[in-house]
Amino acid sequence: QVQLVESGGGLVQPGGSLRLSCAASGFTFSNYAMSWYRQAPGKERELVAYISSIGGRTNYADSVKGRFTISRDNAKNTVYLQMNSLKPEDTAVYYCRRNGNIAYWGQGTQVTVSS
Repeated sequence: QVQLVESGGGLVQPGGSLRLSCAASGFTFSNYAMSWYRQAPGKERELVAYISSIGGRTNYADSVKGRFTISRDNAKNTVYLQMNSLKPEDTAVYYCRRNGNIAYWGQGTQVTVSS
């Protein structure tokens, strides 16, 4: 069955960096575009970044452009989110998502940006 397992979250000070990973299994990873979403308390889940199936195309939310980078390693069945210059407003649970006719979600990883 499809599984997506996020890791790499934690507590970081403003201006710091984190790299999130999402390990995928149960499907042919290289056939699917992937996305990172986040959900802050009391807010709707929002798209953060998108990467096409072979990584040739990426898109970002305006709020993270220039600070976050999405990438993937199809040999390792893993998608990454490098987050730099983190701000308190980046605090949220971050989820990876397999795109396609049927979407699958990971369980999420908490990112807290606070001094």
